Amino acid sequence: MAEQSGAVRSGAEQGESGARPRFQRPERRQIEWRPWSLDQLLPDPHPARAVWDYVDGLDLSAFYADIRAVEGAAGRSPIDPRILLSLWLLATLDGVGAARRLSRLCEQHLAYLWLCGGVSVNYHTLSDFRTQAGSQLDELLTQSVAVLLHAGLVNLHRVAQDGMRVRASAGSSSFRRQPTLERCLAEAEAQLQALQEEAAVADAEDRRVRAARERATRERAERVQRALEARVDVARRKEQHQKGTGPQARASTTDPDARIMKMADGGFRPAYNVQFATTTDTRVIVGVDVVSAGTDGGQLGPLLEQVESRYGQRPQDYLADGGFNKLDDIRRLEAGQTQVYLPVMELEQKRAKGIDPYAALKGDPPEVARWRERMGTAAAQAIYRERAASAELANAGCRNRGLTQFMVRGLAKVKSVALWQALAHNLQRTLSLRGLGRAVAG
Repeated sequence: MAEQSGAVRSGAEQGESGARPRFQRPERRQIEWRPWSLDQLLPDPHPARAVWDYVDGLDLSAFYADIRAVEGAAGRSPIDPRILLSLWLLATLDGVGAARRLSRLCEQHLAYLWLCGGVSVNYHTLSDFRTQAGSQLDELLTQSVAVLLHAGLVNLHRVAQDGMRVRASAGSSSFRRQPTLERCLAEAEAQLQALQEEAAVADAEDRRVRAARERATRERAERVQRALEARVDVARRKEQHQKGTGPQARASTTDPDARIMKMADGGFRPAYNVQFATTTDTRVIVGVDVVSAGTDGGQLGPLLEQVESRYGQRPQDYLADGGFNKLDDIRRLEAGQTQVYLPVMELEQKRAKGIDPYAALKGDPPEVARWRERMGTAAAQAIYRERAASAELANAGCRNRGLTQFMVRGLAKVKSVALWQALAHNLQRTLSLRGLGRAVAG
């Protein structure tokens, strides 16, 4: 136990009467036996408990199907997928995006210790699970929303879509033109061949070191090769806007899927374009996509079709901002009996010229003309105002949870991180819809 008194170490501890004061001192070396379990130490309610209960109610058969260890056979038992799912959901809610940091929390923080329940978890396992379970996470998103649909807590009558640019894990200096990429590829291939020749005559210890160097060189060569392929796509996009710019197109040697995009602050940086489809009344994310295109134009159709494929329902109303204003997309959605709510562009300029901005233009397909006329009504403008409170809320939530830059590379891994954000967002919305929102407050 702590000491009740001790020798006076300075004049500041001397009482006015000259008597030696008494006070409690810390004693950190005393061995104590405390009859407490992790469950007793963690308050109830607590966000960790809410996360565990939520995950425990999900169908995780897709995760368990990948487990090869079986009862009665030799081999080490893997970690229960419920633990890993709960850890990453709680970490996402807390704004933790690095596997090493989460690993430290699993050793130091009571909530994460409670979720682990004595199971040892290392950062490598956490990192692999976060990025390699993309298909299962995608299915979990569908499953979790389908449960809400079945319970009548969510409907797909009106859905809003919005995109946000998120910094990629690549520097602007990693973008190279075709001649430089070809030279980098040649150097990497030559280095790889030299390492393979040296490994043939190296001893066992050196062979392990050289094998690691060989793997790193091989991965670099693969990234450069992918960058060369990505450069072709970038060149094609540039040529659609300006002739003769193809040879000047550049691609990143560290993250070939990333593209230079215009960010919210007006600057240009390597980034990905994350797209969310959100219900306007309950603000639940029902669709997720990540693309390398720096513009939102052309992204309406693919995400709406994804939503329809997930739940077997097509939204009646679809809302998006002016960046999605592409007539081909509007025609396709309207032809599929989905009413589009997009702002008509250049309103003030047309009004200044005495032109009705909502009147059909010459050559407009019937679907586009119907959209223009609708957006001129007060009812449509009132519906459109629902967009910001739903679609932009999902984006703001991701930013608040620390999604300002991806810590992983490659489109597949980046989409996995976006799915984690969507699942964490929907966890909060689910608890709120069920009247349990305080369980994850703060």
